Formats: sequence, C-alpha cells, structure tokens
Amino acid sequence: MSKMIAVTSGKGGTGKSSICAGIGYTLAKQGSRTLIIELDFGLRCIDIIFGMTNQIKYDLSDVLDGKIEALDAVTRVPMASNLFVLCAPKNPFQQVTVEQIISICRSVRKYYDYIIIDTGAGINNHVFDIVEQANLILVVTTPDPICVRDAQMMSDEFYARGNRRQRLIINKVSKKAIGAKLVRDLDEIIDTIGVQLIGVVPEDDQLLISTSKGEPLPSNAPSLAAFDAIAKRLRGENAPLTVKIG
Repeated sequence: MSKMIAVTSGKGGTGKSSICAGIGYTLAKQGSRTLIIELDFGLRCIDIIFGMTNQIKYDLSDVLDGKIEALDAVTRVPMASNLFVLCAPKNPFQQVTVEQIISICRSVRKYYDYIIIDTGAGINNHVFDIVEQANLILVVTTPDPICVRDAQMMSDEFYARGNRRQRLIINKVSKKAIGAKLVRDLDEIIDTIGVQLIGVVPEDDQLLISTSKGEPLPSNAPSLAAFDAIAKRLRGENAPLTVKIG
C-alpha cells in the first residue's frame, strides 16, 4: 500500500507544485513508483512542468464525471519511467467532494509506492479534510513573512485537529532573502511555524527555466540536490536537511 503525502501551503506563490514535481521526480529516479495527483483546480501546471502539455488524454474531470477509472486516467511522465501524473481539470469550477478524492486515492494506492497530492493553496476546510487523509503532510513556505505566518496558521489548525504528521519545507531560500532581514535565519522560520524541518530548497534559476520549458533539471542544479535529499529522507534514508544556499 502506497504512502500518501499531501503537499500544501497557506497561500499561493510558495512554489508548491514545483516542490511536488521535484520530489516526485527524485522519488521515481530513486526507484519508487510514484503518482502525483494535482488538485489545484484552475491553476493546472503539472503537465507544463513535465513537458506534457499535448500528451494528457484524460484528467481528473474525466474520473469525477465517471467517464473513466482513475488508474486508466493517469499518464506516465516521459522523463522518469517510474513517475505518473493525474492532472487537475482545466475547468476551475469543476465540482468535487472530499469523498470523491479519497475514493480515487484508495482505488490506486496498491499500484504505487508513493502518492503525492498537490493540494489547492490556501486555508479552507476542503483542503484540511483532504490533507488529513494523508500519511504525511508537507507544509511549504518561503522566507516571506506573510508566507511564514500563513504556514503557521495552517499548521496550527492541523495540530488543533490532532494531526501531528507534519514536516516543513522552506522553499526559494537565498542569501539575499536572509540578508534583507525578511527573517533573521531559517531557525526563526522553523520556530515560528513549529514544524520539524525536512528540507530546504534554494532559489534556483535553473528550476524556473526547467519547469517553464518542461525539461529535466540539470544534474548540477542546486534545487535537484535539495529534492534528492528530501526524497531520501521520505524513504527513511539519512540525508542532509539543508543544502548550500547561494
């Protein structure tokens, strides 16, 4: 039975979908059969990130409308043979219930080692109800104080609901952000949000270029090293928490 990992954030703009793609890609490269389910309706981008814009025959709307079974709607990612995606509907007003998403996840769990759920951004009951079904919640923030506060609010709500299966990813970290005193240091972010750190992803132009062009990250990309370390920690291996910040 696969391990379900929900990736979420308190607000948009944290790079949550890039995090999902990066972790999914490295888990697959490390030998784990991995599925990414994209739930960010209206902001569909996983197909672009993986260079599959014209290769998606079915998406989540076809499953929700009963046209096809979930397993038959997934598409293999060409750049990683162990990686599959189930893209969000193109229609941002597609109706979906928490029960439907849970049912879809259950129907495909035995076929994958990991299922990564790319949730919609923001703090709302719909996100909380879906995320609480996961084995692990990855809360994504950036050094921006607004993002940090929103991540804290989201994490506090998870704790209030009795869910302590949380880990923190700090994304888009640079010396410039720390030097501008947006935050004093990474420890301040961790202490404010109150969630154990699982990884730090540096600001990386190569990541922006690769996800925009739908190409694999270069082997020397700092963000790839960060994703690789996070994936190893998810698999129970020892790996550094952070990478060198340029």
